Amino acid sequence: MAQDQAGKPSAEAPVKPAADEPEEFFETVVRGSAEELLDAGAHTELDAMRHSAAHVMAEAVLAIFPDAKLGIGPSIDDGFYYDFLLTRPLTPDDLAAIEAGMSASIAADHEFVRKEFAFADGRAFFESRNQPFKVEILDDLETRSKEAGTALPATSTYEHGTFVDLCKGPHVASTGKIGPLKLMSVAGAYWRGSEKRPMLQRIYGTVWSTQADLDAYLHRREEAKRRDHRRLGVQLDLFSFHDVSPGSAFWHPKGQRLWRTLEAAIRDVQDRRGYQEISTPLLVHKKLWEQSGHWANYQDNMFVLESEGQTFSLKPMNCPESAIIYKSRLRSYRDLPLRFSDFGRLHRNERSGTLSGLTRVRHFVQDDAHIYLRPDQLQDEIKALLGEVYEVYGWFGLDPKFTFGTRPDKALGDPALWEMAESQITAALDSYGKPYRIKPKDGAFYAPKIDIQIEDALGREWQTATIQVDLVMLPERFDCTYIDESGQAVRPMTIHRAIYGSLERFIGILVEHFAGAFPVWCAPTQAVVIPIADRHVEAADELAGMLRARKLRVDVDGSDSRMQNKIRLAQEQKIPYMLVLGDREVEAHTVAIRNRAGEQENGITWDAFIERLAEETAARRP
Repeated sequence: MAQDQAGKPSAEAPVKPAADEPEEFFETVVRGSAEELLDAGAHTELDAMRHSAAHVMAEAVLAIFPDAKLGIGPSIDDGFYYDFLLTRPLTPDDLAAIEAGMSASIAADHEFVRKEFAFADGRAFFESRNQPFKVEILDDLETRSKEAGTALPATSTYEHGTFVDLCKGPHVASTGKIGPLKLMSVAGAYWRGSEKRPMLQRIYGTVWSTQADLDAYLHRREEAKRRDHRRLGVQLDLFSFHDVSPGSAFWHPKGQRLWRTLEAAIRDVQDRRGYQEISTPLLVHKKLWEQSGHWANYQDNMFVLESEGQTFSLKPMNCPESAIIYKSRLRSYRDLPLRFSDFGRLHRNERSGTLSGLTRVRHFVQDDAHIYLRPDQLQDEIKALLGEVYEVYGWFGLDPKFTFGTRPDKALGDPALWEMAESQITAALDSYGKPYRIKPKDGAFYAPKIDIQIEDALGREWQTATIQVDLVMLPERFDCTYIDESGQAVRPMTIHRAIYGSLERFIGILVEHFAGAFPVWCAPTQAVVIPIADRHVEAADELAGMLRARKLRVDVDGSDSRMQNKIRLAQEQKIPYMLVLGDREVEAHTVAIRNRAGEQENGITWDAFIERLAEETAARRP
């Protein structure tokens, strides 16, 4: 599928976690250059307030733990954090004391004052305060400056009251300008993201301009916990995770029904558009990855094994193998566009600390496709792919947003080809008359790209799908050609595309978006037949058989529970329809229908309900 500049599929790249997701469910690593660590991020007025709150939190921590070693404290979506090396684990009582100290500093309304020192003086200052992480940041800056042959920058600090921190800013004018806040949780994070470095304690907090904004955020956070797909996955009996295979979901029967339904729906789109499905090996010799460039740039994320003195890897992506099939025979310009789809199982050696339910896994499947085409076909193909996105996301009532990443400074390939491709992509995007964002120089080094984002029911943004127009990598590295009208061998373009992206991740997003109450067409169980007494079970099985004959997903609750208990269980499982059968219904071949919203209809014939459900399923309405 499509890849980002590091060779990793962008559809699978982690979206920055929204701060209203419980922080204990993910780890944000501390990494990056000295400049990135020093410039710990404030770009709006609210960002500046949150960054300022992080400084005030560090001040309060030092008041309780004078020997604390300070990491960094940036603003993040919906809040802020600061990392500390402390002599003992923090407790809930510590958080309360830290929050009280912050309130006192805010009440004091200390001014934020920026100061600059000569580089050596700044380093000496933080060394004298026994702050090794700050010294390391400065030493890194010095090394990078020497390598680049540039002068050392001045050391900038911000201070308020007695607290001083290494920082580029900006900040609010004074601590009194910081709005209502709350400390949320503590998590662990390795310094600079390396397991070989110290494990720091990260305190997360949130701050808002008004109390109403803070209250609304806390409500969203509680709702996010209620919708958490890991909890609902167990409650709805969809999937589970086990330590025998970290980062890999165990799909239960209901979860597999959901999976296969989504897979069949995207296959239907692909069949209508003339895709040809392929299947490629899971285990691949390293020479393929050397040819593609992944061995040099992506090996740490691959599961590698030896057999008979040869080195192999579980495939982390499908791209190179699709090129092998393309090259298996001579291609003509008349053969193009050639659309290969591949639901291959992929494995990536993600660090255990980054694994997060279905949204960050080691084993996953994508609705992957690689489209080989002529340059004159590009605009029409992009328009068709955008149409696929609108259709598929419409099934779930989602409104896709598009971000167009253009040619980066270090792009490979002919600039004229880039210009042509970008103009065709722009024309395709414009043809829909819907707004899209342009991110200059954000394309992959080999491809301009369109990233697709959605907003879920809680207002969180997720990047899901991707469309990348590969001008260099597959065509050049694998010497892909076709014979043009004049009999010459020329290179095709290759589009890497995924609509769902990772099915695991997409399902995780859907679970949280719908809070487990999936649209009727894709619900794992669309209806449950509830016989009131044992004498009604035979009729219930007959009705279920008729529904299954129409490829509708139905269960029968033939347990000896009371009818109201059966209905309550079905509602907890968020099943769209409950079909109750008693003496009158069995005799008349009707059902009493209760939907999961509690609405009821009586006297509906079996045939009428079957037709209704079949129509709802075929229409794929959200």
